[in-house]
Amino acid sequence: MGGALSITLGSLLYPAMLGVQKVSSAPARVIATPATGPLTEADRDFVVEVRSAGLWEYPVGQKASKKGTTKAVRTAGEHLVDGDASLDAACRDVANQLGITLPNQPSPQQQGFETRLNGESGKQFDTDMATTVRAANGQLLTLIASIRSTTTNSLVRALADQANDTVLDHITIVEKTGLVDFGQALAQETASPNLPAQNLTPPPAVAGQPQVVLTPPANSTASPSPTVG
Repeated sequence: MGGALSITLGSLLYPAMLGVQKVSSAPARVIATPATGPLTEADRDFVVEVRSAGLWEYPVGQKASKKGTTKAVRTAGEHLVDGDASLDAACRDVANQLGITLPNQPSPQQQGFETRLNGESGKQFDTDMATTVRAANGQLLTLIASIRSTTTNSLVRALADQANDTVLDHITIVEKTGLVDFGQALAQETASPNLPAQNLTPPPAVAGQPQVVLTPPANSTASPSPTVG
């Protein structure tokens, strides 16, 4: 399929400002015309956002699966790792086919989530993990709905479908821990971030640096990616 693409840019770099709450200034602008359908700035930003979300949530899931104080928290961690690895594989495949440059690190804001959770343990970690993951996935679910209803690119549409299933699973599994502070999660989900633009943007991958791969667990049960091929 790659040979059939007619990309208007050699590599579709993501913009200087990006985040769930802030995407490109001209989201409907078509930036490429591959065989799979016109690709807009919003489509490209969505692919980058999916990648960025997994890059911070995957290691948090690893920690939860090992250090959670309850079986429900450990199970939630396992779901995060499994789902993020599968979704990231689909994301990298789509990005490769569409010529989209992906980051190797999450945004500074997302790195802050991970750093804070790495410094916590016990019940504090369990509760903060569940609440933070619930809030972040609530935001991402809204973005998925927007992209799914507007994109005319079949690869982006398939990625949105898989992302929707993954995010709903993550929301459900952290809610089952019984530890989500819904007041705090909803406040985080709906508030505009009072942060500089660069804090919402994943740093560009270093030239020549190998692409980070989120390795699926040996006992992965995630469905095969519908976007591959």
